[in-house]
Amino acid sequence: MPKYSYEAINETGASVNGTIEADSLDAARTLLLNRGWIPSRVAGASERAALLGVSWATLQQRVGGVSMQELILFTKQFRTMFLAGVPIMRLLEVLEVQVTNPKLKQIVTEISQDVREGSPLSDAMAKHPKTFNTLYRSMIKAGEASGTIPEVLARLIYILEHEHKIKSDVKSALQYPIIVVAALGIAFFVLLNYVIPRFVGIFARVGVELPWPTKVSLFLHRLLTDYWFVSLAVLIGLVAGAAYYFRTEQGRYVRDAFLLRVPLLGPLFMKSAMSRFASIFSILQASGVPVMNSLQILSGTIGNTAIAREFDQVRDRVEEGRGISGPLSTARYFTPMVIQMVAIGEESGQLDEMLQAVSVHYDDEVAFAVKRLSDAIGPVLVVGLAFVVGFFALAVFLPMWDLTKIATKGF
Repeated sequence: MPKYSYEAINETGASVNGTIEADSLDAARTLLLNRGWIPSRVAGASERAALLGVSWATLQQRVGGVSMQELILFTKQFRTMFLAGVPIMRLLEVLEVQVTNPKLKQIVTEISQDVREGSPLSDAMAKHPKTFNTLYRSMIKAGEASGTIPEVLARLIYILEHEHKIKSDVKSALQYPIIVVAALGIAFFVLLNYVIPRFVGIFARVGVELPWPTKVSLFLHRLLTDYWFVSLAVLIGLVAGAAYYFRTEQGRYVRDAFLLRVPLLGPLFMKSAMSRFASIFSILQASGVPVMNSLQILSGTIGNTAIAREFDQVRDRVEEGRGISGPLSTARYFTPMVIQMVAIGEESGQLDEMLQAVSVHYDDEVAFAVKRLSDAIGPVLVVGLAFVVGFFALAVFLPMWDLTKIATKGF
């Protein structure tokens, strides 16, 4: 087993170094983390091989931005070293060396430079809004003001991991239908371009009148072969136009409002938004963030433009001194449970606890909704597959039936 030399920071904040045996560079780092140490440098004979065997996830990170896993790991390492009493500048220096994603490494370097020049950590992070969103920066700012950065980071880790899990569950549920739809598209293309034309030629020579499924298939074939450039231009135009429209405020609102009305998907998105709203609101309240500041943050973190627009109207009414539950009851998308629990929390002075209970409830509801979606995908795909297969079967076999009748009359 290869040996690796390392430098790390232990649980007391002291620097330690030595060698460790592990199967790979990543395994060596994991062993150090399991000891409660933060590795600042790990190197060995197999380091070159590890660099050559870059995973697809790492390639994605180098090509694109900062992944959710990278941000979660960064936050965990930051919190561990902060709890160990590592000075902020030393902490950032260690993270700058430890981070493997070039984009995040550059961000940490710039944050370190800004903090060295006297900027608060939250202001330094505000210069990188694509990596540290409004919620992240606001939580750090609240932690700086209240002196509870470790507790705030712990809550941020919970939010990030929770939302990453929900997104992963939804993506996993949609992988199978995407694969099936892609396979259907390929089959559709092959049938239109290679199968249908051969049969149509036979039927034309015999003089069989083509039924409407065959005529539709023939029209689609000609569209793909003789006018493919027009079809491609129209498709590109539609995709580009839709992409541009959905980047606008009104486009996002139309898209998100439509998604909330889609069977199965709508309830899932609604429950996910309610869970996100209650969880973040609860954490902000427990962290000592003023209510109006919390509502301002929540508006940008709900994740659905239609719900966020309704919530902006709620926030305006709250500013007029009408409480929270009253304005919420007039909003279209907020459920009775959320409204009632917020009202109880306001009356009892335990708003954060009531919101946490709502979050836990909707977490379970989201898990159940994802399961329902997974269970429903199978029958929907079977119906779709039956329709496509039935359509092409009619396109081929109806004229063949007519051809058989003609041949029978010849005898």
